Amino acid sequence: NENHPGEGLVVAHENISTLVQQEEAMTAALVGTVEAISDIAEARDPYTAGHQRSVAKLARTIAEEMQLSEQQRQTVYLGASIHDIGKVAIPAEILSRPGRLSDIEMQLIRTHSQTGYDLLKGIPFPWPLGEIVLQHHERLDGSGYPRGLKGDEIILEARILAVADTFDAISSHRPYRPGRGTECAFKELKRLAGTQYDERIVSVLESPRLQVLVEALYP
Repeated sequence: NENHPGEGLVVAHENISTLVQQEEAMTAALVGTVEAISDIAEARDPYTAGHQRSVAKLARTIAEEMQLSEQQRQTVYLGASIHDIGKVAIPAEILSRPGRLSDIEMQLIRTHSQTGYDLLKGIPFPWPLGEIVLQHHERLDGSGYPRGLKGDEIILEARILAVADTFDAISSHRPYRPGRGTECAFKELKRLAGTQYDERIVSVLESPRLQVLVEALYP
């Protein structure tokens, strides 16, 4: 504009600033949605909520140690925070029962990945949270569920979550058995690295930063 030089630049800057603010507000709202979903799990089953929190911390730190982008780190953390949300559809007496579960009960528990995906798929998240939840029990050799995916068919964030989830599951107490400790968890993951679990991700567990976090989470 000859009469008002720079006026167009100011308007453009204001428009961009408004778009950025709107995007930040939308992201904050969606993060709040994830937190609310996590709270649902906590209200119904405090054990599941505590497990999800520990796994989310482990998964995020693994992603940081792997020097993934900030977007991927946030994706891993949020997905881990609600990865067991599908268990809301499973009777609480089965989840908390001490002792061995029957084959039918185990099959019912295995539906939680698909159920979690079905609960999340309609929410327009900018992160692939539904796929992470769906795939966190898949294994590199195809022995996982629900789809029997192999190798790179499993998204990286889900492979990270699988390692963090398994580490916590072995280390922590469960209703049906006492915790087996972090040393046992390390050994089991290293034994299965390259077959069921991503070898690179498992190796990150031995980094000094992960060791410090593990000691804090599992004193």
